[in-house]
Amino acid sequence: MRFPLAPTVKIARHIVRNRLQGNAKFAMVLQLEPLHTCNLTCTGCGRIREYSTSIKDVVPLDKCLAVAAECDAPMISICGGEPLIYPRIEELVAGLREQGRMVYICTNGVFMRKKMRDYLAASYTPATEPVLQRLLGEKLVSEAEAEAIRNAKPEARAKVVIRPSPWHYWNVHVDGLEFTHDLIVEREGVFKECVAAIRMAKLLGYQVATNTTVYKETDVAELEEMFKFLSSLGVDGHTISPGYDYDAAKKDMVKRLGKDPKDFFLTRDLTRQKFRDVQRWGEMFTLFGTPGYLEFLAGHRELACSAWAVPTYNIRGWKAPCYVMTDTHYPTYSDMLGKVDWNRFGVDEKGCGRDPRCENCMMHSGFEPTAALSSGLRDTWVNFKYNFGSRPAPYPASPDLERGAFNGASIGKGHLAEAKAAVNHGLAGARSAYAHAGNDLPHEHAHAVAASDACGTGDTSQRDALLAKIQAGGKPGAP
Repeated sequence: MRFPLAPTVKIARHIVRNRLQGNAKFAMVLQLEPLHTCNLTCTGCGRIREYSTSIKDVVPLDKCLAVAAECDAPMISICGGEPLIYPRIEELVAGLREQGRMVYICTNGVFMRKKMRDYLAASYTPATEPVLQRLLGEKLVSEAEAEAIRNAKPEARAKVVIRPSPWHYWNVHVDGLEFTHDLIVEREGVFKECVAAIRMAKLLGYQVATNTTVYKETDVAELEEMFKFLSSLGVDGHTISPGYDYDAAKKDMVKRLGKDPKDFFLTRDLTRQKFRDVQRWGEMFTLFGTPGYLEFLAGHRELACSAWAVPTYNIRGWKAPCYVMTDTHYPTYSDMLGKVDWNRFGVDEKGCGRDPRCENCMMHSGFEPTAALSSGLRDTWVNFKYNFGSRPAPYPASPDLERGAFNGASIGKGHLAEAKAAVNHGLAGARSAYAHAGNDLPHEHAHAVAASDACGTGDTSQRDALLAKIQAGGKPGAP
């Protein structure tokens, strides 16, 4: 099977039960945002600006569990912000699992290895030693970390941890190979840490997925190489979606970065150009998407938006009308379902936006449910074959594939290489400013940095000033 049997059956039962009960609208996936704090300032992310006044607030654990029960979605996507910063993330995952839900932790990967070391410390026995030795051999843990795992204190052994489970996925954000991904997340070394975290997770028996957003400047050939590389690591599946110019993201791009959103985000026509090969990718790699949604991305069909099936709950309540558009927040899921005029949003049968903000949206959170819930005979049969068909074989690993993936900071060609060269040429005060921005971490030791040290403030002004100074004076070494 392309997808595990038990979760597939659970989702099918959920759909059948709601249809038998006559529910026209019901939740399939809950986007749960317990906080909006993040250790990165990714280009294209509107959360930085949309929730700037409440960036330090969190949803209490009991409320998170209550809203999951309220909408009764079989799948919970814990996002944010960076969910691994949430103080009670382990208890949240455990509580959702006790409710019988499939859990995806949507993470940038920076803190994953710390959470997995917590798991090793809590569960270590002599039988764990061969695995620990392999982690040491692949430099995924340090000698000091291995000793801490072996000699964990009682409180570490008693701690609630995130354990491997067929009902849980690490869902790691990867937007390209090293140079591209680090550029988008605005920090060098993040891709390298993501890869290390994925390798460690697979060695420990976790399920791992990746999520990728495609932008105007995304190189389609690079995407295919990225999927090959991730497949060779044993990644279990991939989500891919186009990035479009929703309001919060546009405002952040203009005010924080001084860039024109038109140069970065996709229109509907550009999305179809970028995704022209997505159906072939679906045959080569385990894409977590229905054939109908892939056809939609490739421009072979239209789909209506079903944003009500993927609701978002955050620190302000139930976000409406959808994950990327915010008109208001409601206190309950039923209020949102009943009070939002869903006919005002999405696209019509010709693919035209009913609301101008919907014009270029083809995001999976709105359109994937439409394809998944389709009761048409063709869609039902195609979805059945896709879900129960064989999983694509992992792409074979090779030194060339590995070298191609690490095409940025690892080989001295990161997007801040010019800034580093300027630092080495002695720009006054540049070294301390550069290090303060968090971009000068020794990559091989990045996993050992405490969460409080790695988060930072998200303020890139010092780095931006350095780059501006370089640009004003010409390239380092230029006459």
